[in-house]
Amino acid sequence: MASMANSDTIERLRGVSKSLRQNLEKSKSIGLALEKAGPRLEEINQRLPFLQAAVRPIRADKDALVAVGGHINRAVGPAAAVLKVFDAVHGLEKSLLSDPRNDLPGYLSVLKRLEEALKFLGDNCGLAIQWLDDIVEYMEDNAVADSQYLLDLKKSLKNLREMQNAEGKARLDGGLLEAALGKLENEFCRLLTEHSVPLPMSSSTGEQACIAPSPLPVAVIQKLQAILWRLIANDRLEKCISIYVEVRSSNVRASLQALGLDYLEISIAEFNDVQSIEGYIAQWGKHLEFAVKHLFEAEYKLCNDVFERFGVDVWMSCFSKIAAQAGILAFLQFGKTVTDSKNDPIKLLKLLDIFASLNKLRLDFNRLFGGAACIEIQNLTRDLIKRVIEGAADIFWELLVQVELQRQSPPPQDGGVPRLVSFITDYCNKLLGDDYKPILTQVLVIHRSWKHEKFQERLLINEVQNIVKAIETNLETWMKAYEDATLGNFFAMNNHWHLFKHLKGTKLGDLMGDPCLKEHEQYKDYYAAVFLRDSWGKLPSHLSREGLILFSGGRATARDLVKKRLKAFNESFDDMYKKQSNWVVPDKDLREKTCQLIVQAIVPVYRSYMQNYGPLVEQDASSSKYAKYSVQTLEKMLMSLFQPRPARYSSFKGRSPSGKFNNGVPDHRRTASAVM
Repeated sequence: MASMANSDTIERLRGVSKSLRQNLEKSKSIGLALEKAGPRLEEINQRLPFLQAAVRPIRADKDALVAVGGHINRAVGPAAAVLKVFDAVHGLEKSLLSDPRNDLPGYLSVLKRLEEALKFLGDNCGLAIQWLDDIVEYMEDNAVADSQYLLDLKKSLKNLREMQNAEGKARLDGGLLEAALGKLENEFCRLLTEHSVPLPMSSSTGEQACIAPSPLPVAVIQKLQAILWRLIANDRLEKCISIYVEVRSSNVRASLQALGLDYLEISIAEFNDVQSIEGYIAQWGKHLEFAVKHLFEAEYKLCNDVFERFGVDVWMSCFSKIAAQAGILAFLQFGKTVTDSKNDPIKLLKLLDIFASLNKLRLDFNRLFGGAACIEIQNLTRDLIKRVIEGAADIFWELLVQVELQRQSPPPQDGGVPRLVSFITDYCNKLLGDDYKPILTQVLVIHRSWKHEKFQERLLINEVQNIVKAIETNLETWMKAYEDATLGNFFAMNNHWHLFKHLKGTKLGDLMGDPCLKEHEQYKDYYAAVFLRDSWGKLPSHLSREGLILFSGGRATARDLVKKRLKAFNESFDDMYKKQSNWVVPDKDLREKTCQLIVQAIVPVYRSYMQNYGPLVEQDASSSKYAKYSVQTLEKMLMSLFQPRPARYSSFKGRSPSGKFNNGVPDHRRTASAVM
């Protein structure tokens, strides 16, 4: 029994020992675990204050927490919706930062979604903030949270509210909308630029292969309009117009560049008178017509096509800016510069040319530039027309006065036709011609209507007749001004023939009537006869045969008498030839006829005399002193008389600083052709 008891005891001891060993192992494990848990406990200990602050609101009474729960749920709903839309906005970012040209309809669709999202955010952010404000106020009133926590919430909500009020959509989408709109503007500009091609033209004639620039393709116009809808919806209308005007006006300027329009910038200080730029004035009319009828007409239609859905004020404003920037104002300014130049008769013709060009384009101007947006162009055009009409009328009514003022100037020393006479006859014929008379009449009608006076065509006719009569009076005065009466008769012959020849068969001649023309022809014949009688007609008397036929005193005495008469003839011939070699007959027919009459008056008498009495002196040692000219030489010399010399006189040109028309002062800067 004892052995069994001992055996049980030993087994128990072994069990206890094993248990102790196991407990020791566990203790060691726990010790190791505790060592490792120390730092974690320290970390937890450090975070406890923050956790305490985070759970501070739930320390309120149970009833208060239950009551605030409903308020929180109502506020969290809109806030969660706002956050969801925010996430959607950021989801659009990749698409909107891509290039619109790759898929413009898709890009515009995404942009519209962004606008709708931003509208939702703009409408609901404020509401969510307000509801959160209400929650904070409830928590504060019911002591659900401590004051520091509530203060932090209030600061956060205040910052949200300030950002929303101050920067709106820019803060809501982080600037995504602005970036997308900028890309659309670039695409708008690209489409316009790539499809705006200048019109090729010839610089010499202004002719072109087609009458108007090719319009933008319909597909391009549709794209532009689609872009415009989105840009205008975001208050980008002015930017759109700015881009459109810059591109299209640049295109028109490029089209006009080949025409050489630098002359439009000429200033009044850069030319002496209208004659020096009359070539530019002729070009101006053609260039203006081309620009209005083709280029500006095309831009007018294109503005309507692109902007018509956005209102007439929009596309008319756009067109007016294109016209102004492309050069219409420069055309009008050039016309004004011409009106500011000094007055002269040629300027009247050029003013009539300008009026004709503007009048031809009157309907086009009214249609293209008649809107309120084109008020500057309208004002400049009206001012130019007023200047042209007043300037033309003033010059026309002053012509008679200026012709009369020339009466005091000396006549030409060569007895030719004064430039005033030839200029006025040609000039009045131009005024009465089909090109200018209707325009001049219209101008004078308008000018008198401004003064509430009626215009009758007889006024124009009477004024031209008075100008011609003033020329005739000038001729009478100038003829009497010559100290040499023979030169006066020669001058009268020249000028009466000029008037007869240059009036016959012309508008001016028809106006003056046949009796007037016949009178000038008769005066020409009369003065030609008097000139011949009083000058060359006196020479044959020196070759008298008196005393030679009946003379019987011997050859020596006859020889002396022939020598004496030939010497007297030669001296008179030389004096007259020398004096008249500086005289001029401008008209070829009259010159040849006059020379032939002189030859007929002298050469036959000289030939007969030399045939009969020449041998008496030809054998003499000094024969060359008496038989000085052969018949052929004499005839040749006489037929060479009165040859004109080019550019002998200046034109009937513009005002001098004293305001008078000049005549008779040589001006080698211009030829006669430049005047006309």
